[in-house]
This record gives sequence, C-alpha cells and structure tokens, in this order.
Amino acid sequence: MIMKRLQFPRDKVIVMASAIVILLVNGIQVSGQSPKHLQRTPSLKIPEGIAPVISEKGQNITITDGAFSDPTGRSMFLRGINLGGSTKVPLTPNMASHVKEGFFNGKEISFVGRPFPLEDADIHFRRLKAWGFHFLRFLVTWEAIEHEGPGIYDTEYLQYLRAVIAKANEYGINVLIDPHQDLWSRYTGGDGAPMWTFEAAGMDVTRFQETGAAFVHNIYGDPFPRMIWYTNYYKLGSATMFTLFFGGNDFAPKTMVDGKPIQDYLQEHYIDALARVAEVLKDLPNVIGFELMNEPSAGYIGIENIEQPYHTDIMGDAPTPCQGMLLGEGIPQAVQGYRMGAVSLKENGKNMMNIHKLSAWKDNQPGIWMQNGVYIINGEGVPEVTDTAYFFKVRGEKVDFNKMYYEPFAEKYALAILAVNPDWIICVDNALFPYPHGLPELKKMEDIKWINGSHWYDDVTLVKKKYLPFLGLVDGKVVFGKNNVRKAFERFLAGMISETHQQFGNVPSLLGEFGIPFDMNKGRAYRNGNYSKQIKALDRSFRVAETNMLNYTLWNYTADNTNDRGDQWNGEDLSVFSLSQQASPGDLNSGGRALEAVVRPYPKKITGKLLEYSYNCRKKIMTVSFDVEQLSEYPVEIFIPEYIYGDDFSVYSPGVKLSFDKKERILMYYPELKGIHTIILKTK
Repeated sequence: MIMKRLQFPRDKVIVMASAIVILLVNGIQVSGQSPKHLQRTPSLKIPEGIAPVISEKGQNITITDGAFSDPTGRSMFLRGINLGGSTKVPLTPNMASHVKEGFFNGKEISFVGRPFPLEDADIHFRRLKAWGFHFLRFLVTWEAIEHEGPGIYDTEYLQYLRAVIAKANEYGINVLIDPHQDLWSRYTGGDGAPMWTFEAAGMDVTRFQETGAAFVHNIYGDPFPRMIWYTNYYKLGSATMFTLFFGGNDFAPKTMVDGKPIQDYLQEHYIDALARVAEVLKDLPNVIGFELMNEPSAGYIGIENIEQPYHTDIMGDAPTPCQGMLLGEGIPQAVQGYRMGAVSLKENGKNMMNIHKLSAWKDNQPGIWMQNGVYIINGEGVPEVTDTAYFFKVRGEKVDFNKMYYEPFAEKYALAILAVNPDWIICVDNALFPYPHGLPELKKMEDIKWINGSHWYDDVTLVKKKYLPFLGLVDGKVVFGKNNVRKAFERFLAGMISETHQQFGNVPSLLGEFGIPFDMNKGRAYRNGNYSKQIKALDRSFRVAETNMLNYTLWNYTADNTNDRGDQWNGEDLSVFSLSQQASPGDLNSGGRALEAVVRPYPKKITGKLLEYSYNCRKKIMTVSFDVEQLSEYPVEIFIPEYIYGDDFSVYSPGVKLSFDKKERILMYYPELKGIHTIILKTK
C-alpha cells in the first residue's frame, strides 16, 4: 500500500488513510489512498475556495526556519522565472544588440516598456500565472535608472517600474528585484551600467572594438559568433571597470572623480540608484527583496601574473591581461585565438590586433593602469611591466577578493536597501569571473536576511546548442553517460545548497538562473515544429533542481522574442515564449515553447517541511512528501496547471479533507495528523 519506497525516520508517523474516498469537485476527481487500490465510491461534493482569507500585511514572502515562508508561517517552494531577456536593452530607441545606428547615444534612451508595455501587462501576467510562475526575478539595469548622467534619475521609468510591479501584485505574483548586468555594460558587449561610468574612468567606448577592449555585437554586426559575448569579461573594458568598482582604492589610488576615489564614486552612484528604486517600491507587498548584482566579476583582482594567459577557456581572440592593457594604449599585439572543438577549445593561430594603433582612452591620454604604475613605456618606447603580480597582492598580502572587496560592498549595499525596508531579503550571487570565487561569508551579519541566488546551466547544451543526453560538463570536467550526467548535475546543485548553509547560515537557496537555448540544432524546431529535444533538455534541468527541492527562477520570459532575433541580446534565445510561435494571441498558451516541460504542478505552500518533490512530465505524475510537525488551520497548497491536466486528473492522498480552487488552480489539502504525508497527482 506504500505509494513509493521512502526512507522515513523511525520516530515519524507515516500517515495513510484506511478508506478510499473520491471527491467530485466540478467534475474533477480528488481521491484518497493508493493509486493501486483506487475505487469509485459515492461522491461527496466540497465547495471551492474554502481556504481561510489571509491578511495582506507586510510583504508576502519572508524567511522562517531556513525556508521561504508566507505570512501564515507555511513554508514555500518558489517556482519562478526571469522577466525578461530584452530588459537588458533600451526600448526607445529600440537598441537590441544587433542595432548599430545610435548605439553611442547613451543619454537619449528609455527603458520604459521593459519588460513589456504597461497596457500589455495583464495578458503577460495571466499567462505566467497560468503556467505556474508565481514568482519573478525582475530585471532592472543601472542604465535604465541613471542613463542621462550621474545623479540624474529617469523618473518616468521609475513610475513605470512601480506600475508594472503593482500590476503583478494583482495576480498574486511576487518579485525579487535583480539589478542585472553582464560584462558591466552594453558598451562592453553586455548590459548594466550607463555610458558615463566609462567616461568617469577616462575610457572612449567608441574605440573598444578596434582596440580589443570589447567585442560588441552592435559594432561587429552579423553573423555574431555563438556564445562569444562572455569573453568580454577577460578584456580591457569590462575587467577595468569591475576592478575599479570593487578595488579601485587599492589598485587605482591615483584615479579620482569629482574629488572622490573612483571606487567610492562608482559604488555610491550604484547604491544610490538602487536605493531610489527601493524608495519607489517600498510599500508593495509583493516585493520581497533586492539582489546585490547579477554575476559580478572581480575584474583583474586576484590574477597572479598579468603576462600569463587566463586559466580558463576563451573563444576567439584571447589577449592576456597585460596584452589587453597594451592594446588599449595603442600598442599592437599578436594575440592567441581559440575555436570550439568537440568538448573544449582548440588553438586557432595568432592574430595581430589593433594594427591602426588606436587608443581606448579619451584624448589618447595614458590609461588608468599606466597612470597607476602597472607598466611604463621606457626610453626606447617599449612597454615594461613593473609588477606582474600587481593585482595579486596588496600591501604584501595575498588578495582575497571576497573578504577584502565583495563582502564590504555587500554589507554597504544591504544596509542602504534595508534602510528603506528592513524586512527585505538580500540575494547574493558568487563572483564568476575571471575565475569562480565561491560565495562570500555573510553569516556573521546575522541581522540581514541573505540568500544565495547563484546560477547553473547545462553548459554543453547551452554552448553547443544541441541536446546530448550522454554528455555533460560539470566544474570543467567532462561526464559521460546519461545517468552519470544527471547525477553529476544533482550533486552540483546539492553542493550549492551546502555552500549556502556554510557561508550564509540557515537560509534558503534560490537557483537564480538556468535554462536551455530554443534555437538548438540551427533552429530546426522553428521549421518543423518539433520541440522534443528542447522538452527533454529543459525537463532534465527542471528535474535536477526539483530533486534537490531547490527554489528556482528559470531563464527566461521575453515578451518580444522572435525566432530571428531571440531575446534581442547577443544572439541568445532562451525565452519560453516567442511572438514567432504565437498563432492565436487570444490563447494564453499560444507562443509558448516546450510547454510540456515548462508548465509543471508543484507544492506552492506547505504546512511543515518539504521532503520530496518530483514531476514526470512524460507520464504527468507528481509526487510530494512533507513532514507535518504542527497541525494548522491553513492547508497545503498545490498548483495544478490547466494546460497539463485540464479538469481530468486524480489526486491520491492519505486524507480526505481536500478542496480545489478551480479559478486559482490550487488544490488545498488539510493534514489531520502529524507526521509524513505523501500526495500523488496524475491523469485519470
């Protein structure tokens, strides 16, 4: 009679019903007992929506006993999505990453309408809710807030931002604000910071492409090499700005802006811009907190020898840190190139870069690193590095990026945001570039509700844009075998949770990003409509997260995605929605991609501790187990998507006190005994 073999503690009670009960709620079969013994008995009608009304005081989600929780104290499983991919670029004028005209006008732009126009918000939020996404990692960029100049805020954008997030609240959708950046800025091939930050550092963004300081889609044009954008983290523009932002006081002490050290200048403007956002949103109950910064980089900080290649794979031209600096000074360099092999990069010959001897610095002035003594030009006109370990040691001590730079910034940022609303959560991602640094140690700051929001991708699928179930890449190691790959992924995400507890204390983890490219196999699915590979690849990623009961926000939902231009940024196409697949705008599901994997049932709220959650999208079977330590008047809530089940499903549970809210698609289960409960959902 046991539904699934589970290893329960001996001192726990396994709760099973001795009677078989079928409740008919508007034609939906809600049953008690094991699937093997399901029988029909006289129906018992239960009214919809009998859950107690919950007061909307304070924010909707907080942290209790190491888990996300709602105002009633029930633990929550956050199933969310990133909104949205094209938020990285301005809407007016439309500056998708392939557009060159007007690219260097960094002031007369607007992000109002990102992620979508306010008048379209209802249809998008209805769709996201119908697909079970009750939580958003909501992208904003520093550039959107403060593009016109230092201290000049775009009030129209801030008003729009408040309006669209307030609209999400009407649909019961909660949000975490993500100050998003990649590669520092659009002008270094990514998104995030406004153009004036480069001007403050004395850089000339119009020459980045020719000097090798950045490889930018808007300037390079089409066809843009696949997945090459991230290599900008290892080039002069991005690496310089991150070094100045986190460690300018130590590594560029001679560089001042408006009488302030450049590190303080940049950090203060960044924090003030996000604090302004916080002020605008502070009273919205669906805003649960702010992230620190998406995928930050340490820049050059911690590099042992700037004359040696980076200890990582870089596609295309890969200048050493020193070569990147010299290229920026207008000194041509023979740079090693790399191309993608079967599972790794291969040398592809050397390329002489910056043959026209252009400078990446304004008015051809010496750059910051020459000004601060990293290298000199000797009397014969030959560059000489003064200290190859310049970024590796400070005052004779080996650099610890997290301890010396990341943690002080995190605390300063958190205190500024929490001064606006002390109940908010602060989400932190580990610094990934130039090498993974691991999470900072923040548990010593006990008054702050930190969470780990690190990211994970199935790298082989992402980079090669093919689903190869027997091949995986984990921590730089190749894994062979379908089961071995899945288990390696599961172990990796389990390690993320362990690291959270070690570095942050007893707090939950949020898998901030994961996803798959929908344009795999050269866009074959767009031509034949067969998304079976995407379904399998995405389902595997979902399942390894769910096996670890890991809260997540899928990457991503882009309202203006198309087959031709993807998410409007650097050739990426990871959105689960596309206008190109939308045959019927009136149908919420039209435009959805691989919805068999995307749309999933899940336990939204639990009166106790979640022990197991799994969903088989092929068989449409969900299993949830949880431990009820204290009985409550509030139910366990399970989301049952209409797209997958319609009104034709069965629920097997150890109790008979059940109700289904058809409008909200929420099954409510009221535990009547303490102990371990298991619920199974399947089609009839």
